[in-house]
Amino acid sequence: MSPTTAARERWTVLHMPDLSGRTALVTGANSGIGWQTALELARRGARVLLAVRDQERGARALTELRGRLPGAVVETVPLDLADLESVRSAAEEVGDRLDTLDLLVNNAGVMAVPQRRTTAQGLELQMATNHFGHFALTGRLLPLLLKRPGSRVVTVSSSMHRLGRLDLADLQQERSYRPWRAYNAAKLANAMFTLELQRRLAAADARTASLGAHPGFSATSLVANGPAGSGGPLAPITVWGARLVGQPAHQGALPTLRAATDPAARGGEYYGPGGFQEMRGAPVRVEYARRAHDRETARRLWEASEELTGVVPALGG
Repeated sequence: MSPTTAARERWTVLHMPDLSGRTALVTGANSGIGWQTALELARRGARVLLAVRDQERGARALTELRGRLPGAVVETVPLDLADLESVRSAAEEVGDRLDTLDLLVNNAGVMAVPQRRTTAQGLELQMATNHFGHFALTGRLLPLLLKRPGSRVVTVSSSMHRLGRLDLADLQQERSYRPWRAYNAAKLANAMFTLELQRRLAAADARTASLGAHPGFSATSLVANGPAGSGGPLAPITVWGARLVGQPAHQGALPTLRAATDPAARGGEYYGPGGFQEMRGAPVRVEYARRAHDRETARRLWEASEELTGVVPALGG
């Protein structure tokens, strides 16, 4: 099926091209959307590295994936995005295994953690996991990506980025922590990073593209581990509501898969569900909020990210 034909139809995994000979790394691939993304990439022939924090859960995910796809080339890489030393170690391990990388999917994240928590480096957990960890990982893996013409970085944001505000003077939420405010800010940071990375790649004439995606309202472990994780009488209702209204993980993965593999997709584009309020439906090109396009704030966020992570991405060919 040609890309032109695919663009006119309801996009599904059947539109994905053959990925034999390509290599992808997916963060948070032990469950939910990350696992579904890894599954479909492997089904199309890609070698897939599942970057996971919990090695026991990662091993189970690998076993299930191999059970679904006998002969698939899949493996795990230890990665805790909340620990910059773990990010460094993971990138070094990937560099030892691979000469090039075709696709990096920045998928892992935490949502609305009830109480403010900090990482080993003293960074606020949500911003550290959702943005700083992925910024550092992308920066460290760019040399492998830049060697492959047509390679892509897909960073998963959320429709909640539209409610986000970035206070560059208080990125760590030290003055007043609110779970959803911190989450929305981190998702806005994902959006700004996606666009700023694309601008910098284009300015360097790099043949790597940066794209974004969001899963809509999907029933995944993010809800149970985030807003419902504090317990209390509303926790079961929150989880039940997500299961009732949210689309399943295999549907939530489709925008990521389209951004990652659609031959017609271009750097800077953003994909999400095409249904009501972008909560459900087949993946289509959608738009970031206006504030995500604020170049000055994005530049300052990039510089702050370099300073706080110690990673300065080298975008030259």
